[in-house]
Amino acid sequence: MAGNLTRDEAQERARLLAVESYSVRLDLTTGDQRFGSTSVIRFGCAEPGASSFVDLHDGVVREITLNGRALDPATYDEAAGRIPLPDLAAANELTVVADCAYSRSGEGLHRFVDPVDQSVYLYSQFETADAHRMYACFDQPDLKATFELGVTAPGDWQVVSNSAPNDEAREPGGPARWRFAPTPRVPTYITALVAGPYHVVRDEHDGIPLGVYCRASLAEHLDADAIFEVTKQGFDFFRRVFAQPYPFGKYDQLFVPEFNAGAMENAGCVTFLEDYVFRSRVTDAAYERRAETILHEMAHMWFGDLVTMRWWDDLWLNESFATYMSVLCQSEATRWDGSWTTFANLWKAWAYRQDQLPSTHPISADIPDMHAVEVNFDGITYAKGASVLKQLVAYVGRDNFLEGVRRYFQRHAWGNTVLADLLDALEEVSGRDLTSWSKEWLETAGVNTLRPAYELAEDGTFQSFAVVQEAPGGHPTLRSHRVAIGLYDRTSDGITRRRRVELDVVGARTDVTELIGERRPDLVLVNDDDLTYAKIRLDDHSLHTLVEGIGEIREGLPRALGWTAAWDMCRDAEMATRDYVRLVLSGIRGVSDISVAQTLLRQARTAVQQYADPAWRETGLRLMADALYELTREAEAGSDFQLTYTQAFVAAAADGAHLEYVRGLLDGTETLEGLTVDTDLRWALLRRLVVRGAAGEAEIATELERDATAAGERNAASCRAAIPTAEAKAAAWDRIVGGDLPNAVFRATLGGFVEPDQVALLEPYAERFFAEVGRIWQDWSSDMAQTFAEVAYPVLVISPDTIERTDAYIEGNRPPAGLARLLSEGRDGVARALRARAKDASTA
Repeated sequence: MAGNLTRDEAQERARLLAVESYSVRLDLTTGDQRFGSTSVIRFGCAEPGASSFVDLHDGVVREITLNGRALDPATYDEAAGRIPLPDLAAANELTVVADCAYSRSGEGLHRFVDPVDQSVYLYSQFETADAHRMYACFDQPDLKATFELGVTAPGDWQVVSNSAPNDEAREPGGPARWRFAPTPRVPTYITALVAGPYHVVRDEHDGIPLGVYCRASLAEHLDADAIFEVTKQGFDFFRRVFAQPYPFGKYDQLFVPEFNAGAMENAGCVTFLEDYVFRSRVTDAAYERRAETILHEMAHMWFGDLVTMRWWDDLWLNESFATYMSVLCQSEATRWDGSWTTFANLWKAWAYRQDQLPSTHPISADIPDMHAVEVNFDGITYAKGASVLKQLVAYVGRDNFLEGVRRYFQRHAWGNTVLADLLDALEEVSGRDLTSWSKEWLETAGVNTLRPAYELAEDGTFQSFAVVQEAPGGHPTLRSHRVAIGLYDRTSDGITRRRRVELDVVGARTDVTELIGERRPDLVLVNDDDLTYAKIRLDDHSLHTLVEGIGEIREGLPRALGWTAAWDMCRDAEMATRDYVRLVLSGIRGVSDISVAQTLLRQARTAVQQYADPAWRETGLRLMADALYELTREAEAGSDFQLTYTQAFVAAAADGAHLEYVRGLLDGTETLEGLTVDTDLRWALLRRLVVRGAAGEAEIATELERDATAAGERNAASCRAAIPTAEAKAAAWDRIVGGDLPNAVFRATLGGFVEPDQVALLEPYAERFFAEVGRIWQDWSSDMAQTFAEVAYPVLVISPDTIERTDAYIEGNRPPAGLARLLSEGRDGVARALRARAKDASTA
């Protein structure tokens, strides 16, 4: 994000101005550093004679003309990214002619050169407020306008924007000139441009032209039919439940290089991380995640693009609604009918983790300026918000919820809203007062914990039963929860549910009289069916059942809830790390959901590397590698589980025999029936050998020669940063802090640098991090600076010294709020790991 617009400034500008239209002309043939940008803006002013400003970042301003009057280009405040506009009329026309800069950070108009064929590819990324990196504009969500784009580009390029092109003129051997139809009224952050020699596959669905794009060098890997299938299923579902036509004229989905996020909901021109074009074999979990992302962005076409938040305070609603609706659609309209299990295991786990950090905040956050929103794309905004929306649907009823959403769309189409506008529509339909619900769930922070509390009669039945609710000290709100309590027995058919009771839990203790006289089951599961947002705990008897037989639970969702409870207990130092790891390894055979299996194995490895007593760490890795080696042989040949177990084994391989097997898979002297050692798996094998000192620069260079692609360059950069020598770490650190790496290579290098198996080599960089982070936060672009602050923070240097350094830096330097937040989150990770290590050591 360029500049730092405050909420007060945005409110004043929106009060004063009414923007009618943008006509933007870009010339992409002027060089590889800058491009020509001419912006003509027509807008009204409620108070003639007043002054305002228009936004422009890093521009070389050639001309400024306001209502036929030339303004001095020197009035452009480059540091603030603003052009002052004095003495406005009731109706105004502003023209700004500038040369704007291409980006290598993934923000604004990003430029990428494909190493395979040297082709140039461009794409825009404007959320939260980076449209003014490409053209002068009033860059805030509540100043909507129509947007008309004209582009001069090389003649062999595809050029894509929000609308279909009106016409295209090409000069023989020269550039092409594209003109796009004006859009409906949209906010600047969802306007878009994608350009380059992209490969395209076209289709149509119910009159909507569809396109799927990727770089030409990836075309052989593009599974367009599978992408179109999910797209069409999504359109059928959303148009039915929203009862509102698709708002835009066409729907293009573009997989673009070096993208910073998963995707972006540009109106009719959605951009995706090109890792979703799978060039090697992946498990079905990756296809499920891609489908969720496709549906998430499609839901935004209505919620976010058609009806837009007034200000970024309601970012959570924008993202939470899209997340909730994408999972609902996925579970009911696609082949991934178990996606609510994935939601419980992945999305809610993210929310619970975020909600226990010192930086937790209410779902409906206070966003005073743009710097504040940039660090708010977090587990609260997406996952907790979606979880709470799921509860809201249960509270008002699904039919009422969807009818309220329909009314909301009908009333506010092409406009801007606040949360109250949606709640008003839901109250009308459901008859429920949502004021207290909103205050309880949206305006307070923290996560509650629910525990079963019971006494047994002599015959083994419940004499009393209650749900006890707890809240963290810093966020003491006890909320109202709609929960189900499941009673599960061990039977010859596995662990199955005998009885389910649904009730409201209110306050510190809620008695459950319906269960009095019921025989105690082997497992009591509070929050069965995952109805509410809360951490759950197990009584001792149920925990014993879980540890002995979690793989026997036949249904995916209750099994996922059991796994979530165990992981949370490990992170909270209520379960020894080694016990959690053994639980995963003993129960993984019973997991039938591949996304859950991958998550569990990833968590187990994190537990060994960060939460285990350091004296047990190598034992834990060896234990994991031994078990996973056997699992790779037991799994069905060619199955997703075989691939998942192999990938997890490679990540845990630590000693001579394990590493020799890894080397054998890489050089072909070892084979596993059904396993294809393809490009991405080869890099994973090599990366592990490099990390453990069993391979180095020569092998990296050879592998890069085999895979001379952008992905190969990133993998090589990551491997080089992971070479376990002081010299390699120093060279990687210099590249990281130098500020010259493009965003994707920067992230890859940083990821290789912070290798969990190389803590001793990372210790000197704890102090160096604090010496650099202030400068980087001030000088670098937002996304790059945040990535450095989060990933380079010495979270793997788990010692009281790291905590003391963090405290001293925050107290002595008073960093900006966003940086202080990220530092406090890193500090919390170290403190949590210290507590977990102490718990694990106490059980040795």
